[in-house]
Amino acid sequence: MLKNKIYKYLWNEIFKSFITILLTFTAIAWVVRAVNFLDLMVEDGYSASIYINYSLLNISTIMTRFVPLAFLLSLIFSIIKFEKQQEFLILWTSGIVKTKIVNVFLLVALVVASFQLVLGVFVNPYLLDKSRFMLKNNEGLQINSVLKSNEFIDSFKSITFYIDKKSPNNELLNIFIKDVGKNLNLISEEANVTKNSTIIAEKGIVTNGKLVLFNGIIQTLNKKNEIKNIQFKKNELSLDGLTIRTITQPKIQETSTMSLFKCLYVPKNNLNLSKCSVKNYRGEVVQNLSRRFGPAFYIPLISVIVSFLLIYKKEKKFNFLKKYLLFSLSFLILVFAEIILKYTGFFQVIVVSYFILPLIVFTFFYIYLIKKISYEKKI
Repeated sequence: MLKNKIYKYLWNEIFKSFITILLTFTAIAWVVRAVNFLDLMVEDGYSASIYINYSLLNISTIMTRFVPLAFLLSLIFSIIKFEKQQEFLILWTSGIVKTKIVNVFLLVALVVASFQLVLGVFVNPYLLDKSRFMLKNNEGLQINSVLKSNEFIDSFKSITFYIDKKSPNNELLNIFIKDVGKNLNLISEEANVTKNSTIIAEKGIVTNGKLVLFNGIIQTLNKKNEIKNIQFKKNELSLDGLTIRTITQPKIQETSTMSLFKCLYVPKNNLNLSKCSVKNYRGEVVQNLSRRFGPAFYIPLISVIVSFLLIYKKEKKFNFLKKYLLFSLSFLILVFAEIILKYTGFFQVIVVSYFILPLIVFTFFYIYLIKKISYEKKI
């Protein structure tokens, strides 16, 4: 009963440290990322609510990147804390076997690895796809925030705006619009089959999803290369056809894990995935799947390496340096895993090595650690 309480105490302390470090790293990185996302409002014209929701939906992706490092730091800090408070000494003198403590660390590592897998395999693709879907909704666009005075604005596909001035009440003065993609619903039937259109107006205002223009001219170039001019005193242009230049098609990291596996193993003619047949897409799929599954394989390995801190030497100097040596070794393994991950999409042998290597090294270190603990008991 007492031993169970001790194991539970160790478990809780490590997890508290892990959650604290993980949330701290995630918060810092998220703030930096959120600053980069400001372009959604400033350049692309999305509302503040979409910006905030889009930023929040990216938190899990940021968190996933820090899970292995946060676990490494939490385990080392917890062991150092237990040593300073003489808690390990109390455990050894009370008959607790070091192997049991190693297994507690390993159990924590397996739970953290499972957490990493859930985030990478299921949560991240779902939330990223949801965030991309938000950008497809033009209802969140704030056209007035995109249109700036004395600048050519090409934030929308196949259309360019130029506004000479903006009055304090958001009235647009001296407007120039170049539409080469039939994005605006013009008043002329000829404009519906035109190659491109140019609109010049003295002033205008955006209201109720429409751009209302006053005192201007519409110049159209049809398929016969004939130019026609239409003058108007007032004209309303629907903005529903505008498409933001922000990428709205799902990226590979936003595609569900099941779809990526289908892209690899199901015959292409049985799929409704347009990118599956694209050259080099298979390599990108393999790399992305490796990123979702692979890092979790290195977390148990880290726990075994750090567990060597439980073995003491008579020379205190060596015990002091061992903390830094084991941290450096673990950190280099994580860096190596991140580097090799970038090449998993090129060669199959690299993919196999990326997943098999941590299992082999883990087995070697675990057996060696158990032998060291057994030898320490005999001395």
